[in-house]
Amino acid sequence: MDVSVTVLGALTALVVAIVLILRKVPPAYGMMIGALAGGIVGGIGMVDSVNLMMDGAKGMIPAVLRILAAGVLAGVLIESGGAKTIAETLVRKVGETRALFALAFATMVLTAVGVFIDVAVITVAPIAIAIAQRADLSRMAILLAMIGGGKAGNIMSPNPNAISAAEAFNIPLTSMMMAGIIPAVLGLFATYLIAKRMSNKGTKITGQESVDDGDQQLPSFLAAMAAPITAIVLLALRPLAGIVIDPVIALPVGGLVGALCMGRIKQINQFAVSGLGKMSGVAVMLLGTGTLAGIISNSQLKDVIINSLASSGLPAYLLAPISGAFMSLATASTTAGTAVASSVFGSTIMELGVASLGAAAMIHAGATVFDHMPHGSFFHATGGSVNMAMKERLRLIPYETAIGLVLAVVSTLVFGVFGWFL
Repeated sequence: MDVSVTVLGALTALVVAIVLILRKVPPAYGMMIGALAGGIVGGIGMVDSVNLMMDGAKGMIPAVLRILAAGVLAGVLIESGGAKTIAETLVRKVGETRALFALAFATMVLTAVGVFIDVAVITVAPIAIAIAQRADLSRMAILLAMIGGGKAGNIMSPNPNAISAAEAFNIPLTSMMMAGIIPAVLGLFATYLIAKRMSNKGTKITGQESVDDGDQQLPSFLAAMAAPITAIVLLALRPLAGIVIDPVIALPVGGLVGALCMGRIKQINQFAVSGLGKMSGVAVMLLGTGTLAGIISNSQLKDVIINSLASSGLPAYLLAPISGAFMSLATASTTAGTAVASSVFGSTIMELGVASLGAAAMIHAGATVFDHMPHGSFFHATGGSVNMAMKERLRLIPYETAIGLVLAVVSTLVFGVFGWFL
């Protein structure tokens, strides 16, 4: 469509969406209302606003389908007890003498193999509470270790955020995952160092908080790992052998193989239903995200930002991590932040000479900087997992932001400054 929304309209869209999300309006509705308000204020009228919103949502459909398909893998790992087995095994192997590193590492691996970051933290939390009680670690330290590990795993995983970035830039999902490895490893060690300094800050775990997980029969570690390994091997056939197996096939097949190896194939429908329930909320949010992206991408805002960046003398590639961080601040979501930034600024960043993989990786890493803000569900779900009071949970935000900045800075150095892997 040959219409252009004014800068005021684009800013109105963002502000209205943020305010509504802060007021606990579901993010999808908040972004849809913000998009419509932005279009009208931006001078294009209601009809053209709706058309731009529809076009933006259409652009999200391929990512939505792949995210729904990923529900099978996630459902199998979570409902079968496979995720818990992986977490417990990793913590035990690393050892409680390095408890904070073990918790960060376990959460990183869980997130990297396809478990949602908030679900990964909730899965590891009972183990973390038990360890914290024995090792006299603070609540803030164990939660930061899990969150930092989750952020690191999130940028090298087949999770919805990586899928949306890979789709927006038309690159293989495995390339998107590999691009996060170096930032993730350095982010993991940064998490450990920061969490270790917080070992005695904040409240401690009491004896009454130990959690009894019941008598669930858990699968073996190898059986649990069969699901993500199968999915990753199938996805890796594209760059390795030129055999294209789309995530919409590879991720559910990985879940099926995992259920078979764990002897739970008869429950695959139950696992799929559970996984679909977890992914459907993200899929709906992405459609809402698309409507907002449709308005902003057809506005003069990105031109203003690009011109400001050019006049400042800063390199063009900085637009990628900055846009990812800004959109994650607006939406309090890695997935939504990545999706909006990729849709709005992706083509422009590549026109400025940044390779598609580098642009996607830097946006993705940038979206971890502010994805933990209080107007998002992640903030509340993770705080609740360790019974943390609101005031103490708020105190953790600067440290979470620091870890996100490490991921974004390292990714920018790798892909922007040095241009590795491009």
